[in-house]
Amino acid sequence: MNASRLKQSGRDRRHKRIRTKIFGTKDVPRLSVYRSNRYLYAQLIDDEAMTTIAHSSTEGVSGKSVLKKAHAAGKEIAKKAKDKKIHKVVFDRGGFIYAGKIKALAEGARDGGLLF
Repeated sequence: MNASRLKQSGRDRRHKRIRTKIFGTKDVPRLSVYRSNRYLYAQLIDDEAMTTIAHSSTEGVSGKSVLKKAHAAGKEIAKKAKDKKIHKVVFDRGGFIYAGKIKALAEGARDGGLLF
């Protein structure tokens, strides 16, 4: 098994283990984060109704460093959550390590007013 496949399967195992413990509701949705090679995506999910409440990504942000883009995406998802009167969320890092871009997005969401 090559290194990239090992890394992906490790992330899948971590994500599956985390998802057994995390569940989002309408009042306290799950803030799910996905990191691709190029962008970072975040969405608020109501697992009871299986719907996405709000979403944000780093795709539209240009001319900044990667960490600043992630922080801006976190602030944007927090603003969208506040517009829908959501103040508390459950953070789902998606099996990714809580460092770098994932941490910057989480701090941006906290700076925007979300509690988790």
